[in-house]
Amino acid sequence: MRTAVGRWQTWAGFAVAAIVLFGVAPALLSSFRLGLLGQYLCYAIVAAGIGLAWGRGGMLTLGQGVFFGLGAYMMGMHLKIGDAEVRKQAVPDFMQIAGIPKLPAYWEPFESTAFTLAAIIVVPTAIAALLGLGVFKRRVKGAYFAILSQALAAALAILLVGQSTLGGSNGLNGFRTFFGFRLSDPVNRQMLYFIAAGTLLAVVAVVRQLMQSRYGELLVAVRDGEERVRFLGYDPASIKVVAYTAAALFASVAGALFAPIIGFITPAQVGVVPSIAFLIGVAIGGRTTLLGPILGAIGVAWAQTAFSERFPSGWIYAQGLLFIVVVGFFPAGLAGLGVLLRLRRRTEPTEPSGEPDPRPESEPVGVAP
Repeated sequence: MRTAVGRWQTWAGFAVAAIVLFGVAPALLSSFRLGLLGQYLCYAIVAAGIGLAWGRGGMLTLGQGVFFGLGAYMMGMHLKIGDAEVRKQAVPDFMQIAGIPKLPAYWEPFESTAFTLAAIIVVPTAIAALLGLGVFKRRVKGAYFAILSQALAAALAILLVGQSTLGGSNGLNGFRTFFGFRLSDPVNRQMLYFIAAGTLLAVVAVVRQLMQSRYGELLVAVRDGEERVRFLGYDPASIKVVAYTAAALFASVAGALFAPIIGFITPAQVGVVPSIAFLIGVAIGGRTTLLGPILGAIGVAWAQTAFSERFPSGWIYAQGLLFIVVVGFFPAGLAGLGVLLRLRRRTEPTEPSGEPDPRPESEPVGVAP
């Protein structure tokens, strides 16, 4: 009975989310605000993967900007080649300014749409799997793993800045088309938002299935007692690699959608600071829940936009204060407040009603009547 009720609640939740994302939001928001919401949904896709790896697996992933950047840059390369073909030019505009006469060899495969989509899925997944095997097989975890992942994000940002064939510090920008459709058309930009919304719902469904499956139970067991899981005959490294690889895949897909939605991608958006920003949203929302990371990422991104518009220099301080308060006083995030309230209601003693007990008093033992 509980399984049936839970299944109906899940379907009802997905239906409500679909109505809000595909019906209410496009009807109420302007084209500009809808584009901002599309960016927030990309952040939410990354947060869903971090919630799986960090919330359920205990892996503090401080380098998701690496995989986000890989997906964004690969999509950006394909878009720039498409723009050059529309203008009947041999190379993208920034290469002409830099004096590069022909496409570099590693750019040429990205002329193909099929290759680009496959690379967005395969390349980050393969890198995450190899890195995860190399790290987790050596039982590297905790702060050491966090520092290593953060170092990778910093290294990628520095590498991108020095690559003139990738736009250097300016990155790739000025996208005009998306698979042949003009990005200046509001209808096409709305379609990009719909793609991001549909991708988020699909990612949430996949993450929920992983959490509810036997694998999800093993992942929590590895987080809480890795040695016990190893003693029972399971390989904790393999279990961690799956979650870490899935999080990398989600981040890459989010980056690939983010690039055409926002219109550019730079090294500043794939380094250490964006990786920590992803983590802050997950921590504030509640990393151990399914919807907590997603709502936290969207809420933090929206707050950043709202505060930046009114108090441009005060957002960083507000973000840091919010993170300190949540981590210090609400370790389970804002999503854990509901659980705490329910537990408190269950543990509160019931007040006496004040009515006399209808049962007759028993006579004292050992006293004659």
